[in-house]
Amino acid sequence: MDGQKILLLMYYRMRALPLLVDPVYTRPARYTAYERFWLRYINDARDLPFIHLLTGIHLTVIPLAILLYTPFFQGGYWWVLYALYFYIAQLYFKGRFGLMLHCICHRKLFKKEVGFLQHWVIWIVCPFFGHTPETYFAHHMGMHHVENNMPDDASSTLRYQRDSLRGFIQYVLRFLLWGFRDTFLYFFSHKRKKFYLRLTAGEISFYIICALLTWYNGFVTLFVFIIPFVFARIVMMLGNWAQHAFVDPDNPEDNTINCINTPYNKTCWNDGYHYIHHERPALHYTDIPGEFLKRKSEMVQRKILTFEGIHYLHIFLWLMTKRYDKLAARLVNMDNMFSSEQEAIAILQQRTKKFTSSATNTPIQTGTSITTSAAI
Repeated sequence: MDGQKILLLMYYRMRALPLLVDPVYTRPARYTAYERFWLRYINDARDLPFIHLLTGIHLTVIPLAILLYTPFFQGGYWWVLYALYFYIAQLYFKGRFGLMLHCICHRKLFKKEVGFLQHWVIWIVCPFFGHTPETYFAHHMGMHHVENNMPDDASSTLRYQRDSLRGFIQYVLRFLLWGFRDTFLYFFSHKRKKFYLRLTAGEISFYIICALLTWYNGFVTLFVFIIPFVFARIVMMLGNWAQHAFVDPDNPEDNTINCINTPYNKTCWNDGYHYIHHERPALHYTDIPGEFLKRKSEMVQRKILTFEGIHYLHIFLWLMTKRYDKLAARLVNMDNMFSSEQEAIAILQQRTKKFTSSATNTPIQTGTSITTSAAI
């Protein structure tokens, strides 16, 4: 073994569970007048950051989008304005908003007496970030958490080789082309009328509004609504792919991971703790690090994978380039749940194998490699 590998192995073996630095709630010494106003209308004081986020969006994203439809900016000036808009809406705010939407689907932001504000966010604000109204709620709450990435989940990763770029392209194309149909059929076959009506109303309404705006100004509509819509669905599928890339062949329900101590958790409301979220979906994001510590023994026993200092994009890129050494180096070896880096890499590779419809859920050893198939 060369010196570089020895150093990597030593580093890996030293990566025990670190002190968590991800966001938890600390009550401020005082609230501003603006915050005191909103505290009367939101369900949880811990959600004030969402109010600040929505305020920023209403002061920047929506006014800039409206300006792009006006005749005041033409030619190069329009592109300069659009570049500013694209950065603010699709790079700076997109992740924050998307994961705020995730949080407020699980825990309503506004009190009942101002429930129309929740609908305002879903129906008016969401389309600026590529989310069609109601569809995220229906898909995520009505199907994904119920099915947990199992075969009936329209966004399930099981049938794909999860360290394959070709597999990911097939996965994204299927969702872009048939995701709405598959989700609708899921609700329809399970007689969940409330969900398929909300899903259909939101999806079709978005298409109608885009058609009307295209009639008014197709060029601007393409860049403000249609491209962000496609971009959002690809990004969501990339996230779901990384979150559910590592499936235990002996227990496919164990198919989620955690990403801890990453700046991503500070900007996207502890979204890295995906295993904890699936176990306790209604838990407030500031309580998740504490729950993670409580479940340490459970995660060790079930060999739930936890990565430190990286997020889902790192995982996706390293899967696509098959850099299992980099993934293993970022694994947290809680209570020596892995005896060596080689064992960790073998488990990572095993858990990315696609499941087929013709075999049982049993790992098959072939020489030193591990292949997996399971009924789906």
